[in-house]
Amino acid sequence: MGDHRQEGAHASAWTYIKVALVLTGVTTLEVGAIYIRQLTPIIVPLLLALSAAKFALVVLFYMHLRYDSRVLTLLFVGPLVLASGIAIALMTLSGDFLVFGR
Repeated sequence: MGDHRQEGAHASAWTYIKVALVLTGVTTLEVGAIYIRQLTPIIVPLLLALSAAKFALVVLFYMHLRYDSRVLTLLFVGPLVLASGIAIALMTLSGDFLVFGR
C-alpha cells in the first residue's frame, strides 16, 4: 500500500532532479552542436527539435501537465504543433533553413 501511487499523484523530488539533469544535458548538446561545422546544413532543424524536447519536458513535469487530464494536454500541445508546423513551413518556403543562403 505504501508503494501504490494515487491517481493524479505527483512525482518525487528525485524525478524532478533527473528531469533537470536531462534538461542540462540537452542544453549542453544544443550549445555544442553550434560549434560542430559538419552539422551546419541541419543546425536549424536540429535546434528546433532539441528545443521542442526541452519544452515538452518542462511543460510535462514542471507545469504538472503530465498529471492533469488529457483535455488540458491537447489544449497546450495542439496549438503548439500547429504553430510549429506553420513556422517550419514558412522558414522552408523563404529558405531560412539555409545557413549560407541559396
